Amino acid sequence: MTAMKSGSGTTATVDVPAKTGTPTDTKTNTAPSAATDTTPVTTPDPTSGSDIDRTLELLWDTAPRPSRGPKPGLTVDRIVDAAIRIADEEGLDALSMRRVATHLGTGAMSLYRYVPGKAELLDLMLDRVRHPEPTAGGPTGGPTGGPTGGPTGGRTGGPTEDRAPNDAPNGLPADGDWRATLESLARTTLALYRRHPWLVRVNQSRPILGPGTLDALEQVLARIRPIGLPDPELVSAVIMLDGYVVGAARTQVHQEEAERSTGLTDQEFFTAQVPALRKAMATGRYPALASLAPETFAPGFDHFEFGLQRILDGLEVLVSRRTQDNK
Repeated sequence: MTAMKSGSGTTATVDVPAKTGTPTDTKTNTAPSAATDTTPVTTPDPTSGSDIDRTLELLWDTAPRPSRGPKPGLTVDRIVDAAIRIADEEGLDALSMRRVATHLGTGAMSLYRYVPGKAELLDLMLDRVRHPEPTAGGPTGGPTGGPTGGPTGGRTGGPTEDRAPNDAPNGLPADGDWRATLESLARTTLALYRRHPWLVRVNQSRPILGPGTLDALEQVLARIRPIGLPDPELVSAVIMLDGYVVGAARTQVHQEEAERSTGLTDQEFFTAQVPALRKAMATGRYPALASLAPETFAPGFDHFEFGLQRILDGLEVLVSRRTQDNK
């Protein structure tokens, strides 16, 4: 779930190839070398590092197709799928054009024929994971099913042998009300971030508007439009929910990373602090904390679901108020 919104995020410098001609390195203005292109994509920022026009061409498959020459050995889809798998399994720090090429069994230089650079690759990855799964009679790639690849290795439309599952919010109820739609949207988006933990490290404040992003947003807006809110408020409701889910996802991902890096579970981590905590409570300095019930921090309480329902309760009050105002 990604709405068109403003915000802040982590930024980083990445190599950006020139718009035309042979891909170049920003420092030397020469083609990147397979032997030296090992710079990992660490906390990349697609909002400033990529060639927007070229990325849009790749997403919508609008680039000119050569009429001659050998048949391409790769496609953009295969490259993007490989990059997603690497980020999922090894983390975003491990992602580089050379690493993707190794995964595909080819040379790093060959990838630049299809994708200009690492920043553009990240944009393509983001749009891919946002894309809703195909429905019966519906699209399988872009808004019209997508082309079949072709000489430039564009979008293939349907799945390939290397394709990662499309993961964007797709469990929306076919005929549910707006609340059921937003509940499902929140849960499936949280699951998306859990499947792709690297998403929390990416600045998504200004997404490239490809078919995945637009298809996902279209599905949501089409189902909640009957809510009756003015369009700015309708979109703002999606943005609000997105912010809540991303925050919860970031906390969960960080908790899992902490457990892996320290070897301690959450239970073990906080149990180790109990003796010091008891001494602090005995001082009388923290009466409110000392009065909390023993089950206050029990692991069985679903904080995500509690917060989600309160957000939707508040939105329901607004919808009711707007309905009364419009009578």
